[in-house]
Amino acid sequence: MKKILLSCFLLVTTSVNVLFGQQITLSSKVITTPVLADQDINVLRKIQISSNEDLSNQKLEIAYNLDATAMKSIQTIEIWESIKDTSLLKSSNKTNYKRLVELKAKKGQNAIKFNVDLKSGINTFWLSIRANPAEQLTEEFNIKQNYVRLNGKRTIFKGQDISSHRLAVAVRRHKQDNVHTSRIPGIITAKDGSLVSIYDARYESGRDLQGHMDIAVSRSLDKGLTWLPMEIAMDMKEFGGLPEKFNGVSDANILLDENTGDIYIAGLWMYGVIDEKGTWYPGIKDGKEIWNHQWKTKGSQPGFGIKETSQFLIVKSSDNGKSWSEPINLTEMCKQEDWWLWAPAPGHGITLKDGTLVIPTQGRLNNGKAFSNITYSKDAGKTWKTSKPALDRSTTECMAVELEDGSIMLNMRSNLNTTQKGDDNGRAIATTSDLGNTWTEHPTSHNALIEPTCMASIHRHHYIENGEKKTMLVFCNPNSKYDRVNITLKVSKDNGKTWQTKVLLDEGKSRGYSCITSVDENTVGVLYESSQADLVFQQVSIKDLL
Repeated sequence: MKKILLSCFLLVTTSVNVLFGQQITLSSKVITTPVLADQDINVLRKIQISSNEDLSNQKLEIAYNLDATAMKSIQTIEIWESIKDTSLLKSSNKTNYKRLVELKAKKGQNAIKFNVDLKSGINTFWLSIRANPAEQLTEEFNIKQNYVRLNGKRTIFKGQDISSHRLAVAVRRHKQDNVHTSRIPGIITAKDGSLVSIYDARYESGRDLQGHMDIAVSRSLDKGLTWLPMEIAMDMKEFGGLPEKFNGVSDANILLDENTGDIYIAGLWMYGVIDEKGTWYPGIKDGKEIWNHQWKTKGSQPGFGIKETSQFLIVKSSDNGKSWSEPINLTEMCKQEDWWLWAPAPGHGITLKDGTLVIPTQGRLNNGKAFSNITYSKDAGKTWKTSKPALDRSTTECMAVELEDGSIMLNMRSNLNTTQKGDDNGRAIATTSDLGNTWTEHPTSHNALIEPTCMASIHRHHYIENGEKKTMLVFCNPNSKYDRVNITLKVSKDNGKTWQTKVLLDEGKSRGYSCITSVDENTVGVLYESSQADLVFQQVSIKDLL
């Protein structure tokens, strides 16, 4: 399978012998994370200087060149030193770091001079910037490292080391609006061109259901540069006499009806708590609060009732996401009674060419085993049906795309990948031509798109190339078999038969969930759980994907 890596880590290493047997070695690594204007630390490079002995009061000079594009984005340049920790320096964690110098950015060469005591061994420094608010998000800016000089004459790096970086917008921050954690992103582009994003507003902790959480909405009227205040689309409040922390709604999917412009949000509601043995409690057991969730032990059970199984709710907007209907419960309409669980899968749904609405869904069979499937409506959302499971193995969170032949491809999180780390690690893939009555496993299943066992997103984008209408599949997930790191965009121009790695968005560790939308013909937008904020929105030009 052909792979092209356009965004990567850059490592430059040079060693220089200097007077009295001293040896200095430098490594400079490009850091790829979203550059955010609302935080005071945006790391662009990790610089490590190794010395074979202690050297006090050393004069270091590091020179970077900024062009006109970079000057639009950068306010100040800073150098930080690691005191204890050499992991990724973040704005939220400065305890183990010391800022050595801050300079106002200027066009051309910026020579940053500072004194430092070099210890024997590795000394870690960080190049960081403060960014201006983005005027547009698709244009990258470059920064060139010209040289690193010691004591005015000992050059330990010289060359044209250029790296590219991308601006982004933090849509949700930790503890913003009295919400402890915002999780599980979904996004669509409404018929009026506005962006409508959804997420769990987890008020008390970052923990999954059961808990006090609603399905929240943030909208953008300028293609993601700014976002309106949070609104609530789904909130069960103090239903049935139980407090909100025992009426949580979570794990939503958002769907645009491409024909009518109506928008649907499906979410999972839990009433009270079903314990590990399958017994319902009003959140209190033996005089103490208990916790369980739908995927753990017997946290959701066969049946339709609110004390038997988690409930599948759906709301609708007919005004581009400005307001939402009261929730309708689809559990009895669609769930197979003996299933332990039937639930939305996070991300977005799709409208097929024939107008059928499709929501990716997931659940647990009558033995508790996980499965992925689809739920669909052929009458513009009036009634819904759910399909057979896609594969006879443990899969969960999934997203769907319609292929050019009209079939549906379902891309699934596979629990096998928790232990499969060799060539058989990969997303589970299946296709259907009859709305999930029968499924065929795709040749790329478990061998093309690696994962650390995490939600991933897939989206079909329509564009024009040389006057010809074309489509591509765009895929996003943590590009790793082991950890939720390296949030990466990959592209397929042959309906998912082969994939090319295109753009690294965030190399840091995060929760890893994402959702993709077509902002316009020339741009895709990605809303994802970032190492830098709860939810980050980033644009990528189609030319960068082609």
